[in-house]
Amino acid sequence: MESRKSEASTLELSPPLRTGLLERIFKLSLHGTTVKTELIAGLTTFITMAYIIFVNPNIMADAGIDHGAAFVATCIAAALGCLLMGLYANWPVGLAPGMGHTVVGTMGYNWETALGAVFVSGVLFMILTFSRIREWLLNSIPVSLRYAMGAGVGLFLGLIGLKTAGIVVDSPATLIKLGSLREPGPLLAAICFLMIAILSYHKVFGAILISIITVTLAGWGIGLVHYEGIMSAPPSLAPTFMAMNVAGVFNVSMISVVLAFLFVHMFDTAGTLMGVAQRANLVNADGRIENLSRAMKADSASSVFGAVVGVPPVTSYVESAAGVAAGGRTGLTAVTVGVLFIAAMFFAPLAGMIPAYATAGALIYVAMLMMGGMAHIEWDEATDSIPAIVTAIMMPLTFSVADGIALGFITYVALKAGTGKYKEISVSLWVLCAIFIAKFIFL
Repeated sequence: MESRKSEASTLELSPPLRTGLLERIFKLSLHGTTVKTELIAGLTTFITMAYIIFVNPNIMADAGIDHGAAFVATCIAAALGCLLMGLYANWPVGLAPGMGHTVVGTMGYNWETALGAVFVSGVLFMILTFSRIREWLLNSIPVSLRYAMGAGVGLFLGLIGLKTAGIVVDSPATLIKLGSLREPGPLLAAICFLMIAILSYHKVFGAILISIITVTLAGWGIGLVHYEGIMSAPPSLAPTFMAMNVAGVFNVSMISVVLAFLFVHMFDTAGTLMGVAQRANLVNADGRIENLSRAMKADSASSVFGAVVGVPPVTSYVESAAGVAAGGRTGLTAVTVGVLFIAAMFFAPLAGMIPAYATAGALIYVAMLMMGGMAHIEWDEATDSIPAIVTAIMMPLTFSVADGIALGFITYVALKAGTGKYKEISVSLWVLCAIFIAKFIFL
C-alpha cells in the first residue's frame, strides 16, 4: 500500500514538470528524472570539474599567457561547451579546456602558435564530425571495447582521484606507493569516498554532493580551508581573445602538433562519451548511442570556440560521471554546469574553497561504479576479453585515455586476424588500427 501511495503522490507532482518548458526541452520524464535531480547532478559535476578554472590558468601563465585572461577564457569556453552540449545534444556531459593538450614549453612553440594549432585541429575535428566519419568510426566499435573504454575511463578517473588526494604517491623504487594516511588530506578524501558509498547504499538523495560539502566544512573546521571572500570582478579577456597565430601553423614542423591535438582530442572524447553514455542509460537496445552525432558536434564546435577565446581544446570531461552517478540523465545537467561556470567568473573566491581532497573522494567512488561495465564482456572469448583488459588497464597505466584506446584496438584487430576471425573486423576497425599504428610510429 505504501508503495502505491508513493507512486500516486509522484504522479500528482509530475504533470507540472511534464508540461513545462524544461520538460519540452530536455524530455525529463522520458529519461526518468526531475528538475531537482538534474540541478543537483549539475552542481555535483561542476564541483568535481571546478579545479580546472584554477589549474588551467596556472599552467597557461607558465607559458607566458596573462593569468587573469586565462581564468576568464577557461570559464567562458567551459560554459559555452556545456550549454551547447545540454541544449543541442541533451546529454549530461560537462565540457572544459583539457590540460593534456599543451605544447608550449615542452616543444618550443610560443603560445600564440600553439593556440593556432588548437584552432586548426578543431576545424579538422569539426569536418570529421559533421561529415559523419567520426560517428561511423565510433558506432562500429565492438561492444566489448565500448564497455572496456567506460571501465578504463573509470580506472583513469580513480587514479586521478587517488593521486590528487595523496592516497597514491610516486616512488622512485616502485613507481607508485601508498601515501601517508595520517595526513589530513588523504584521510579526508578516504572519509569522503566511504561516506558517499554508505549514503548511496542507503539511497540518500544527493549523496555525492552532501559528502563533498561535509568534508569541505570539516577541512574548514580544522584550518585546511580558508575563507577568501565571496565575489570579485572578472579580469579582461582581451590578452587572449583572437590571439591565435594560424599562419604559423602552416609549416612542416607543426604537422605533428596538429595531428597530436586531433588524435588525442578525438579518442579522449570517444572514451569519455562512451563511458558516460553507458552510465546515463543513453545506449539503445540495438547498441546505438542516443544523440551521439549531436554530442560529437557540440564537442567539436566547442573546441574551435575555445581556441578563439584562448584556451587548449575544449573536451568532454570524465568528471561528468560524478553528475551521472548523482542522477543526471539529460542536458539540464550540462546547462546547470555551464551556468555555474559563468557564475564562477564572479564567485571565484568562493568556488576556490572546495578542496581537492573533497572532489577526489567523489572521483574515486565514481571510478568504482564505472568498472561495472566489465561484467558485460564475453570473458570466455579471449579475442574479446583480452583486448578489453588491455584497453581498460592501459588507460591509467599510460595516464592517457587515447593511448589506452589505441593499444586496445590494435590488440583486438591483431587477435581477430591471428585467429582467423576476419569477419568480425569491420572496415572502420582496420582504418582505426592503421591510424593508431601510424600515431605510435610518427607521433
